[in-house]
Amino acid sequence: MAKKNDGKVKNGKSVEERVLVLTGSRNDLSEVERAAKVLDDFSVPHRVVVASAHRTPDLVVQTVQRATATSVRVIIAAAGMANHLAGAVASRTIVPVIGVPLARPPLLGVDSLLSTVQMPSGVPVATVGIGALENAALLAVQILALSDPVLKRKLLQHRRKIRSGFGHTR
Repeated sequence: MAKKNDGKVKNGKSVEERVLVLTGSRNDLSEVERAAKVLDDFSVPHRVVVASAHRTPDLVVQTVQRATATSVRVIIAAAGMANHLAGAVASRTIVPVIGVPLARPPLLGVDSLLSTVQMPSGVPVATVGIGALENAALLAVQILALSDPVLKRKLLQHRRKIRSGFGHTR
């Protein structure tokens, strides 16, 4: 199951995804939409795909191969319950992978956090906090902004906006 963002046509031309967002279950889609919203806010073309490292491993491999053969530059992989989705993805590509552990019973995401952050040497996965889908999307934007001046400018504006609410004195 895949969902493309609505901003995929620009000046009459199709815009290829720059970020692939993977999640292991349809039940996680409502959470994953938080990352998609951040990417939409920054006008970053992306695709959301449901593919499980355990239930549909071939789909994960095919999706990663297709994505990395095109214009995808960052992959966000969100899963819960000690799932190894981010690691399975990272083992198949050199594209940066950002793992997002999701809070699920019985350990409320601690199992997923440990399985995501404790990757073996040589196969790194950047990991954000449990359920931190917005931060995963912002990290993806930061990575893309290294080679995209327009995105860099948007990100700097975003940071200024965040900072403007802090540091006020009476």
